[in-house]
Amino acid sequence: MGRVNDLDTFRALLTPEGTGLLDSLRDYDPAQELAVATRLRRTYAPELVSAALAQARLRQRAVAKFGADDAYRMFFTPNGVEQSTRASVAAYRARVFAAQGVRSVADLCCGIGGDALALARAGISVLAVDRDELTAEVARANAAALGLAELIEVRCADVTDVDTSGWDAVFVDPARRGGRGRIFDPEAYSPPLSWAIGAARKASFAALKIAPGIPHESVPPEAEAEWISDGGDVKEAVLWFGGTRTPGSVRATLLPAEATLWTPSPLPAPPVGRVGRYLHEPDGAVIRAHLVAEIVAACDGRLVDETIAYVTSDEPYTSPFTTAYEITDELPFNMKKLKALLRERGVGILTVKKRGSAVEPEELRRKMKLQGRASATVFLTRVAGAPTMLIGRPVQQG
Repeated sequence: MGRVNDLDTFRALLTPEGTGLLDSLRDYDPAQELAVATRLRRTYAPELVSAALAQARLRQRAVAKFGADDAYRMFFTPNGVEQSTRASVAAYRARVFAAQGVRSVADLCCGIGGDALALARAGISVLAVDRDELTAEVARANAAALGLAELIEVRCADVTDVDTSGWDAVFVDPARRGGRGRIFDPEAYSPPLSWAIGAARKASFAALKIAPGIPHESVPPEAEAEWISDGGDVKEAVLWFGGTRTPGSVRATLLPAEATLWTPSPLPAPPVGRVGRYLHEPDGAVIRAHLVAEIVAACDGRLVDETIAYVTSDEPYTSPFTTAYEITDELPFNMKKLKALLRERGVGILTVKKRGSAVEPEELRRKMKLQGRASATVFLTRVAGAPTMLIGRPVQQG
């Protein structure tokens, strides 16, 4: 089969014949690939058919990140779909650049152009650079497909050789995956985080996209670190340099609401105590940003365990940064007792959450053999170091 990562084959997809073939595959069902391929090869070259089918599959995968309207006009590589920024996150970041008065950005390690597209849609001129020839070609095709070619210049080059002095700002998205999968050492990024930090320091304003699991000690003191979640899932972290951002501060931002929890200096370790009437589950971005103590202070609460990011309080507390539950029962971990209690209450719908427990939620639900119409939430966790089950229900947000 023709490979989607073959440059000549990809360019064939950009011809009128190729784009027409791709447009006909919008409703393509991968389960019918053999039949579809056989039919299409009566009209098109086998290599083009294979490439188009591969591209159609990538577009279907990309809908979750880019939305159907854009995804079915764009072009992708397998790595591009996997590593590109979700459109909602890229749009948020582009708004931050625009709010700083930035009119031009050098987007280094641009990939298939997801961030470049968002920046251009915010009215910002972009130099998009990637060292891989096919990836740069895909980014160029995406700028044209979405009508943004006038604002996006795509260049195939090593980003370490690019002079960014003529641009208002710099954005760097180092590759965090290698031949063996995800890379956890920031100095093993391509280019290394130290190089990206050096490039940011030379710019008036800059942002570095990094993995959300980056150790806080790896954040340079002159950067503001921001963790971003979208729909409850932590997507990435960003290091901001310059502008109105505060060196040494941390921020958790929740999309789509764009709610932001920020502090110039995180609070010390919060108190630990008994389980109260309410349990608060912080958003993952809050946890990654080490801002759980701020939630504890806001709700006049405490942690259930010094190593667990569950916050408890005696009084109700609602926040966009937490999900609140009313706790009805606190039991030592015991599967038989839990099963008996749930049966007694007619619980047939069980949500299982865990922190600090080795039990898998699916395993627990299977062993419970639940029947009934009632619902409940069980937390498998530790309280003051002891394995504990907390049972409750979500608090309706007012």
